[in-house]
Amino acid sequence: MILVTGATGNVGGEVVRELVRAGQPVRALVRRPADLPAEQAVGDLNEPESLAAALDGVRGVFLLPGYRDMPGLLARMLRAGVERVVLLSSPAAVAADTRNAISEFMIASETAVRASGLAWTFLRPNAFMSNALRWLPQLREGDVVRDAFGDVPLASVDPHDIAAVAVRALLDPGHEERVHELSGPERLLPAQRLAILAEVLHRDLRFHALTDEEARADMTGRVPEEYIHAFFSFYGDGTLDESRIHPTVEKVTGRPPRTFKQWAQAHADDFR
Repeated sequence: MILVTGATGNVGGEVVRELVRAGQPVRALVRRPADLPAEQAVGDLNEPESLAAALDGVRGVFLLPGYRDMPGLLARMLRAGVERVVLLSSPAAVAADTRNAISEFMIASETAVRASGLAWTFLRPNAFMSNALRWLPQLREGDVVRDAFGDVPLASVDPHDIAAVAVRALLDPGHEERVHELSGPERLLPAQRLAILAEVLHRDLRFHALTDEEARADMTGRVPEEYIHAFFSFYGDGTLDESRIHPTVEKVTGRPPRTFKQWAQAHADDFR
């Protein structure tokens, strides 16, 4: 049995579906019952003792980072008989500037997993293609998308590809104590991603790059201040390079990673 945390999220949901397609026994950890094609268990990763039923018979876990007591959570998994953990981490764990809130919780999560006694694999994907969904409120209002860091190219990755690598790391030998860096196949600026989305949606969309001052004002009140600081360190100061293209998806899965156009075509209904 494999337990998937974050099962209602962009990546966790894809992991659940990929395991179901592979005919593997899978249990989705949720805080409340959800519409998922798998067995579900209710629990809270910030409360490790709430996971007794969720961990029953589990040998592998797809794990999100950043919970309150990562060492205690992993110790609970080890006692329950879990053997392998695939952690969804981030290149922020090894950015040029790791003195920020995002890097700190990624590093703390990786450190706890390494020290847990469990077999582990870390996934460090670039930015998700699904981050384009944050444009949805603007697209419902009109044809102009305003966003920050308009001059920063990203080799973003489809959550479907992250999930495909995660499943292989959970099921196959040879992934223990390995770090998989993941990307899509192309570097695109935000305006280029929007142009692809416009083509798929048959709309005349335009991108407006926010100034740093406008971006800070837009984020303030919606994003914790310490995360705003991290984003400007990563993308404003260039301490995180998510433009790098990695061969990992194809090496692990045997097929090339999906393009942004393929992601947009698969999710076009989400924008309508």
